[in-house]
Amino acid sequence: QVQLVESGGGLVQAGGSLRLSCVASGDRTFYTMGWFRQAPGKERTFVARSSWNGWTTYDTYYAASVKGRFTISRDNPKNMLFLQMNSLTPEDTAVYYCAAVGRPGSTYSTVADYDVWGQGTQVTVSS
Repeated sequence: QVQLVESGGGLVQAGGSLRLSCVASGDRTFYTMGWFRQAPGKERTFVARSSWNGWTTYDTYYAASVKGRFTISRDNPKNMLFLQMNSLTPEDTAVYYCAAVGRPGSTYSTVADYDVWGQGTQVTVSS
């Protein structure tokens, strides 16, 4: 059974930083892994993705709202995904989800594209 488990969420003041982690378990190759977030009363939206071709990470992509502040990275031998979040604002408050795609390709930016999801971790940014 494949599982994604996030950690690293919490409460931080505006301007602060957090680093989210996601570990994937199970015998499956995930070519693209990404982060989504869902604020109260809003739809789940894309944050960032990282695509791997089996040898190297060859594509990363960010939502405009986080570009320049967030950095996605992955440790493929350990099946881990990270999201470094800097210069956080109250608008970044949401539940953050790790997600993965089990097929090759890189242009995956919608909820429907992703096959496996974690349970989410809460990020709260106070003003």
